[in-house]
Amino acid sequence: MGHDATVVIPIHDKNPVSRAPVATYGLIVANVAVFLAGPIAFAGPDPGPARKARENAYLYHYGAIPAQLLSGHGNPLWPVFTAIFVHAGWIHLLGNMLFLYVFGNNVEDHFGRAHFLLFYLAAGVVSTYAFAWANQTATGPLVGASGAIAAVLGAYAYLFPYTRVTLLVPFLWFLPLRVPAWLVLGFWFVMQLPEFQQTIGVSSSSDIAYFAHVSGFVLGLLYAALVIGRGPSGPARVEPLAPPAVPPHLAPDYRTADPEDPYGQYHR
Repeated sequence: MGHDATVVIPIHDKNPVSRAPVATYGLIVANVAVFLAGPIAFAGPDPGPARKARENAYLYHYGAIPAQLLSGHGNPLWPVFTAIFVHAGWIHLLGNMLFLYVFGNNVEDHFGRAHFLLFYLAAGVVSTYAFAWANQTATGPLVGASGAIAAVLGAYAYLFPYTRVTLLVPFLWFLPLRVPAWLVLGFWFVMQLPEFQQTIGVSSSSDIAYFAHVSGFVLGLLYAALVIGRGPSGPARVEPLAPPAVPPHLAPDYRTADPEDPYGQYHR
């Protein structure tokens, strides 16, 4: 599962958080650590046959194989979780971690740390099974955090649709743009649909699990809408105006008044 780097590259969102995103940073560290510990990180651009065999064995051991997931035997349940932390290359890893870094902190801030972590893991599992259901005879390993991160993007699109996101668009060089989150993530979503890619003449990659992206995004969007709600992060609520202050009643002070002008002095 990977992100198509030729579409958009988000680099920043103008959306401060109220506390440090510990769970988001922890997930990024865990993904990077798992990748560095595997045989793919330092394989080089052209690994030899022995190295390539070790990489394939690694991906098949820790990846989720759709055909075996649905058959109930051959591949136990735990690869569904390990596959979420395994990536097939540097571009695959860095693309996923960039999206998680930009959008994960605000979703975590709204959900809470423990809730966000459970949501992330559950979304990764559900999107993996959704892909397996759509590809029931597939025997290749499914790896990557894209399904879980897609759910984070779906939740973000619902919670913070009008937040301004700075992104780079590869046009001639890299053109920086700042647009609302709903536009960035909505465009990202439709670009995961092979039918739309064919319509605009963009070739889709056969090794990217687009259905896992789509199912993860829809899951995150619906979960945020039906379970979480926007709460204080939704549309601003206008407080009623306070009533105007009533001026204090003024009464004549006969003690210091001029005998010829008894109403000339007042006290509060």
